Amino acid sequence: MIKPKHNFIIYLLFFTMVGQVYADKIFHDNFQNPSEWRYISDGVMGGVSKGSVSYEDQGGRNIALLSGDVSTQNNGGFIQIRKKIVDNDLTKARNIKIIAKGNNEKYYIHIRTSGTILPWQYYALDFKVSENFEEFILPIENFKKSGSFLFSQIKPKNIKSIAIVAFGRDHEAEIFIKEIAITD
Repeated sequence: MIKPKHNFIIYLLFFTMVGQVYADKIFHDNFQNPSEWRYISDGVMGGVSKGSVSYEDQGGRNIALLSGDVSTQNNGGFIQIRKKIVDNDLTKARNIKIIAKGNNEKYYIHIRTSGTILPWQYYALDFKVSENFEEFILPIENFKKSGSFLFSQIKPKNIKSIAIVAFGRDHEAEIFIKEIAITD
């Protein structure tokens, strides 16, 4: 029989462990509000890539599907979905976590900060999906700047948006995303 004093210790340990499980997600999105995501293609700058984003209900969860034909013709080469990050204290952010699957191609996470003023500026890191859902942990310190006039490293507190991108080469894009998060 567990004594009342031991019950308190068990409850305390349980709630401490539960708190630690949820504390690591600073920002989290599983596409329950698709209107917060914006589809963008290279058409905004004269490119010819064509694509779309759709949201599929799978067991009560939305999964985002970014698909299309990425073309580098006419100085193009991307399709993406992007979400603004607001009202999140990202000071302690260390990683981007994404759960995704797709057509065995390389995709990117693009981060924009308060220092990425021009539309073509971002920080990027790639990952390669397979036919089964996988969890990818992408350290923010590994993201590379897209060009000069940007700081070499991202200051997490300055992150303003996050995007999932098919980019940089002629290919068919098909990536399913269950979840994306920023963690400490």
